[in-house]
Amino acid sequence: MTATLFISDLHLDPRRPAVTSLFLGFLSELHPRDCAGLYILGDLFEAWIGDDEDDAHYREVVAGLRAATDRGLKLSVMHGNRDFLLGQGFSSDTGCELLADPTRIDLGGQATLLMHGDTLCTDDLDYQQFRTLVRNPDWQRQFLAKPLVERRQIAAHLRETSRQRTGEKQSDIMDVNPDTVNETLRQQGVRRLIHGHTHRPAVHDLSIDGQPAQRIVLGDWYEQGSVLRCEGQSLQLETLALP
Repeated sequence: MTATLFISDLHLDPRRPAVTSLFLGFLSELHPRDCAGLYILGDLFEAWIGDDEDDAHYREVVAGLRAATDRGLKLSVMHGNRDFLLGQGFSSDTGCELLADPTRIDLGGQATLLMHGDTLCTDDLDYQQFRTLVRNPDWQRQFLAKPLVERRQIAAHLRETSRQRTGEKQSDIMDVNPDTVNETLRQQGVRRLIHGHTHRPAVHDLSIDGQPAQRIVLGDWYEQGSVLRCEGQSLQLETLALP
């Protein structure tokens, strides 16, 4: 039986080459006869400053994705809060499909909602305001019009600011809001949700209007790889050891 795989929050970065090696090795072993598709639900990259990015590390990842799709593998990528500037140039270079957030799919005969997960963290008001700013098309056009070197400096500053603010926030503020999760499932008419962003891998059993529901959270790729494997009705969170 072929498996459908889900990953998120790899945060690939030149400063963490072991994680990139793990991902590219994982990708190279996938084949269409065994894998119905790989969904990357946001934050594939630590930062993406535009499809004209020419850094050798990122080009290596793009080449690895291209090699996978050339083998016939179906790859789908959703924007995260770190790589929301992935565009049609990236899609053309890699052969990856860019997914809307949220996206609804049929998984093992059950309607399933895919999200990055950041929009579910509605208690983090500072982040939601920042998200509104950087998702504005005018902001993005102005940012992408800047030279690469300036964009790198801005991205580095934003990452450092984010790191400092994250350290000052209570942990529960940065997790999903349960009421937002329930309302999202209710509005979308689904009873299963798969998302990343929070870096808290787990399977949560829920009840929506008296009906059983499920929220599956993908893990990050900091200390290990994290993969959700779906075969028929079976869903299993797996870890991959760093080389």
